[in-house]
Amino acid sequence: MATELIDFPLFVKMQPIGVIHSCFTEKFGIPRQPNMVPSATARLELLPPYNRDEMVRGLEHFSHLWVHFLFHQTLVEGWKPTIRPPWLGGQKRVGIFASRSPHRPNHMGLSAVKLEAIVSEKGLIFLELAGVDFLDQTPVLDIKPYVPYSDRLEAAVCGYAHGMQAEVRITFAAAALEFCTGYQQETGRNVAQLIREMIRHDPRPASQKKNKSRFGMLLWDVNIRWCVEAEGFRVEECTRITAR
Repeated sequence: MATELIDFPLFVKMQPIGVIHSCFTEKFGIPRQPNMVPSATARLELLPPYNRDEMVRGLEHFSHLWVHFLFHQTLVEGWKPTIRPPWLGGQKRVGIFASRSPHRPNHMGLSAVKLEAIVSEKGLIFLELAGVDFLDQTPVLDIKPYVPYSDRLEAAVCGYAHGMQAEVRITFAAAALEFCTGYQQETGRNVAQLIREMIRHDPRPASQKKNKSRFGMLLWDVNIRWCVEAEGFRVEECTRITAR
């Protein structure tokens, strides 16, 4: 027997409740899942009319949040019925609903992240987050508290997404490490630790795994150049970029 559909508008209008200010200012290198890079931080700025103290009352008692967001940079690319997930080396296709690809029919994402603090500044409300996998300027659709007794499912099976990859050796050129030390003293951002946590999971696309050339990524306002070595990766250069 066919299921009777509930009558609802063809298009449901959603308004972002906030925007992400992230350390990831470009897509390359963003962790494939939340909490893979604990040092990856972001600020979730609540937007009017949702930037009211009463709307986050009690949230400080939770350590983690579910953040519903929009993959805004894939909207123009449309959606795909199947994709090649990186866990399968980019060689095998699975259905879009068997993946966490951003190329979804409604381009919605969901991440569980750590809530570090709730900050109220000059009439604005920010949620300080850690372990994020958000691109800078990501629109946020909703937030909910993470509840371990029901959200953590011990018997869950993860299919082809079989856990973390083995960690690799990370080294820094002397000049790159010196830059990171000075940058942390000036900004308070431990960019060296963030680089280590990101590169140890090998952010290269599956198609680039055999590529031994130099790679680059942008974290906050720092341009990083790194390369593949026999036993791991080497950070060759870190430079600060100026605002355009």
